[in-house]
Amino acid sequence: MPGEVAKEIEKLKVLPVEDLKAEERRLLRKLDIRLMPTLFVLLILNYLDRNALASARVQGIEKDLRMKGTDFSTAISILFVGYILGQLPANLILSRSRPSVFLAGFVALWGAVSATTAAADSYAHLVVIRFFLGIVEAPYFPGALFLLSSWYTKREVALRTALLYSGSLLAGAFSGLIAAGIQAGLDGAHGLPSWRWLFIIEGSITVGVALVAIFILPDYPATTRWLSPRERAVALYRLETDAGVSDHTPNSSLMRNLVLALKDPNLYLLSLAMVCKTTAAAVTQFIPTVVATFGMSKVATLLLTAPPYIFSMIISLLVSRLSDRVPERCGHVCVPLVFALVGFIIAASTTQTAPRYLSIFLMLGGIYGSYNVALAWISSTFPRPKEKRAAAYAIINGLANLAQVWSPYLYPQSDGPRYIKAFSVNSAMLFLCIVFSLTLRFYLKRANDRMDERAAQLRQAGVAEEEDDEAEGDAVLKIRYLL
Repeated sequence: MPGEVAKEIEKLKVLPVEDLKAEERRLLRKLDIRLMPTLFVLLILNYLDRNALASARVQGIEKDLRMKGTDFSTAISILFVGYILGQLPANLILSRSRPSVFLAGFVALWGAVSATTAAADSYAHLVVIRFFLGIVEAPYFPGALFLLSSWYTKREVALRTALLYSGSLLAGAFSGLIAAGIQAGLDGAHGLPSWRWLFIIEGSITVGVALVAIFILPDYPATTRWLSPRERAVALYRLETDAGVSDHTPNSSLMRNLVLALKDPNLYLLSLAMVCKTTAAAVTQFIPTVVATFGMSKVATLLLTAPPYIFSMIISLLVSRLSDRVPERCGHVCVPLVFALVGFIIAASTTQTAPRYLSIFLMLGGIYGSYNVALAWISSTFPRPKEKRAAAYAIINGLANLAQVWSPYLYPQSDGPRYIKAFSVNSAMLFLCIVFSLTLRFYLKRANDRMDERAAQLRQAGVAEEEDDEAEGDAVLKIRYLL
């Protein structure tokens, strides 16, 4: 940490609380204006590029590339093989590099790879492109979550996570609208079918935006160049006060923190919950396919995919805001999942247009209403040091996306239009997610109770909490888990 910043932190320790809060508010405004819109736009592009294949299916990619049987499901799942392989090494490297360059650079790479999908002339070409698309997409989402957790406190991160992830929901809405526009206006232009234009346009836009993002994104609180030493000090001090320990650990071992994350049982409970949730969330890759069972035109089918995503975005923001205000995590994960469970049961029970369309609103609203809160729960469960948190985000997100490798096979065309197997499995997965979330809450509550008891013992003995260095020397007694 630079000497100037260290001196400013000492001054902040004796600053009146109201003055400190005023400086925090100014810093948050500056950060929110630069960081949140940039990450938001990049995530929209991420999901547009990733989910373009779902729209391309309606536009005829299967016929043009002579795909059959489970080929489409394989093309979806293979992306996540590359995606999972790249998660952990990318986030560990990110914890020691400049996020502005690292993240934006990979965004430009995935845009270029996605655009090359337009050149695919066989199923084999498509599979290879999708695999490498997964590898270059791997650093962004867990890296963006990690970057948010490096700037925002426990009471701020759920809403910011929701704002970020709402980009994916808008992408779901825009994907259908963009595809419908391209289908109506460019199909056959210069001899190219509409799905090829879809990949060319979306990939090219991504590359251009990424090059601009390099100059806008911040790095870490101690190293961001467009903040003054005073502002960097405020950023570091507020995080240290919130977590009880410093996030700035220049000599921390990557391998040691990876081992600390792997030894933490909370990692596996969160991973299991996220695996179950992600299994059910794979339905998003098939929303156009489900809507197509309504028997409408291609353009109408693509347009009808938009409203459920917009509804889900609104629900997501409301639930996440409430979760931060309380603050509480478990209930805000479980209650929306009950509505999603009802949605899947309705979808499996009928093929009538009105109830089935309603079921899509319930599915997406319930899954994504809770998803951001679950992501924010990672940050408050693995607060410091940052390398351990980076490893936790990558491991949990990587394990969760294992479900994306096999869940697409739940939707073979032969199961349409009911897709009873897929919707039944998704219902079971959501039930298990609720069970794992409640189990995690039980263990975190027990850990908080133990820490409270230990703190009370220290107070009786006249020992300050920060002088007690048990539990991995991580000032653990000053940390309290959000439930």
